[in-house]
Formats: sequence, C-alpha cells, structure tokens
Amino acid sequence: MKIIDYREVAPRELTSAAMHGVTGRVVLGKADGADNFCMRVIEVAPGGVIPPHTHPWEHEQFIHAGRGRILRDGAWTDIGPGNVLLIPADVEHHIENTGGEPLVIVCLVPNFAPEL
Repeated sequence: MKIIDYREVAPRELTSAAMHGVTGRVVLGKADGADNFCMRVIEVAPGGVIPPHTHPWEHEQFIHAGRGRILRDGAWTDIGPGNVLLIPADVEHHIENTGGEPLVIVCLVPNFAPEL
C-alpha cells in the first residue's frame, strides 16, 4: 500500500511544439506495483495548453482544481472542480486553462499506455 501527498512527486515538464505550461507527475504506476492503471496528476498553468491529440487508449480524468475548457466534437465545454471526464480511445481532445490558477487534473490510463 502506498499513501503520499501527490506534491511529494517532482513534476516533469511536458512539452511539444504546441504544448506549453503543462507538468505531469506519475503518482501511482508500475514502480509502485500498480499492475492495471497509472495515475497521473497533470497541472496546466494559467494560459497553458494541451494541444489537440489522440491516442489508442481511453482515459479518465477528474478535475481537482482550477478552471479550463475542453474541445469535444468541435465545441468548447467549460470544466472545473468536481467534473469527471471520460475520453474514449482515438477521440481528439484539447484542453486549455482559462482561469487564474493551475488547472489540476487527476488522470488514469491503462497499464499499456505511457506513464507520461
């Protein structure tokens, strides 16, 4: 059993040509003996962007803090604390922080997906 404060895990900056202001932490993963899922905490800084992308696995997300929006089916949907998202495999998604504080997202992915 593992019990930690997620902030004990050092954040790793996530970058791509269009991504900015995004860090991730693997808080539960293979190194912890988690055989089926990986739990990540993604933080998007104010004005930060996770650009449009897809991947061949579903993932579940819980919005812990902050305000943002997600592009789905060509329309923006506002997201904030308490929202739960199911993003199916191969569905394009794009997240932006629209608030003045970090958008904190708890994200679960299956064991075959990259941890970060």
